[in-house]
This record gives sequence, C-alpha cells and structure tokens, in this order.
Amino acid sequence: MFESFAGNTIFAICIIGVVVLLILTVGSRSVRVIPEYERGVVFTLGKFTGVRGPGLNILIPIFQTMQRVDMRLATAEVPRQEVMTRDNIPMLVNAVVYFKVTDPEAVIIKIEDYIFAIRQYTQAALRDVIGNNEMDSVLMERVQIAEAIREIVDAETSDWGVDIESIKIQELELPAEMKRAMARQAEAERERRATVIASQGELEASKNLRTAAAELAGSPGALHLRTLQTIRDIASDPSEKLVLFLPSNIANVVSEFTDQKKDNLM
Repeated sequence: MFESFAGNTIFAICIIGVVVLLILTVGSRSVRVIPEYERGVVFTLGKFTGVRGPGLNILIPIFQTMQRVDMRLATAEVPRQEVMTRDNIPMLVNAVVYFKVTDPEAVIIKIEDYIFAIRQYTQAALRDVIGNNEMDSVLMERVQIAEAIREIVDAETSDWGVDIESIKIQELELPAEMKRAMARQAEAERERRATVIASQGELEASKNLRTAAAELAGSPGALHLRTLQTIRDIASDPSEKLVLFLPSNIANVVSEFTDQKKDNLM
C-alpha cells in the first residue's frame, strides 16, 4: 500500500511538472515585450490583425504570431560598381542610403526583404542618373546627383512604407589614365596662371619704371643723385670689371667739338 501511495505521488508530481512546463511555455509565447524603437505586426491565423506598440503585449498562443519592425534610422550600403557616364567614361561608384520605416504593416506585407530591395533599387537608380550626366558634372555636382537619386528611390519606396532620408555618394574613382590626364591638365592650368601673373607683374613694373623715368627726367638733381647711388652700389661689390662713367650729353659735346674743329680749319 505504501508503495502504491509513493507511486501515485511521483506520478502526480510528474503531471504537475508537465503542466507547469506547459504553462511556462505557453506564457513565454503569449507574452511579448516590445521596446520603444520597435513595432509589432500581428497576424491571427495568417491574417493581419493590427500593429502593436511598445510595452507589454499578450498574444493568443498558436493562433497569433508577431513580427518585429525596427523604426530607427538605418543604413544600407550600395556596393562599389562600375558606371558609364554619358561621355563614355567608366567610374567606380559606391554610396550609402539612410532610411527609416514609416509604415510597419506595408514593410512586412508588401515586400519580402525591404533592405535588400532598397539596396538594389538604389543601385539601379545610381546607374541611370550618372549615365545621363557627363564626367565633369558628376565630379562637380556630387550633392545634386545624390539628391536626384534620392528622389527616384523615395518615390518608389514610399509604397513600401519606407522613407529615404538621404543618399551619400562616398567615393568616385576614375581610371588611372584619366587621373594622369587630369593631373597634366591641372599642371598646365597652373603654369598658365603663373605665366599670366608674371606678365601682369612685368606690365606693372614697366608702368612704374616709366613713371620713375618721367620723374627723374623732370628733376636733373634727382637724376644725379640716382647716378651717384648706382656708382656706390657698384663700388661696394668687388669685381674685376672696369666701368667708365660718361656724361649723358657726351654725344652733344663731341658734336660741338667736331664742329669747332671744322670751323677752325676753314
């Protein structure tokens, strides 16, 4: 009799343990806690029945399921790809898409993998936009190109419950021969600017010299002082050269002396 009672007790304990385990299992599947940055899309027997907000949520086990959707700003990187511009220049381009979910119901029901779809659609739009622009426009108007891509992608993904915040073009890489050609062009441009600046300096210098010559011509004393200063500068520098200083009117003096000789001979 004692053995029968012990056996019944063990059996009862096992039953209670199974029941408790079943209750815990069902409870863990029926109670869901959603954080503030997520939303839960609930399906009852496969049919959409609502979106649950943050906090404690109770589901009917077996009959109801829930998929979580992150509502925070997310990023999707568009892998590097070769794109041909309108003037047939190949470029390696990669970009980053910044987006967030605005409609949890649509992003779960209308599209299978919205992140993959955003990445693929951005890649196609990037090819189209850059392909319709020349290389110089793409290099100089990177922000405008990215904005044009964003508008195209946002117009398509709005039906998916996704809002495209911005698209950033991270890198534009040109072929090696194109880089060398652009470097030569930049060097030639720098040389041209240097030549123009030098010529402008020479023009300004010639104007200043002309003004100085006019000033000295109008003041004989200043011209003599300038001559003495030049002599002093030459004398301060030791040199093996012999410098002879002649008056500026030496030609007139020689001409007058020659005329006097002719008159005396006559």
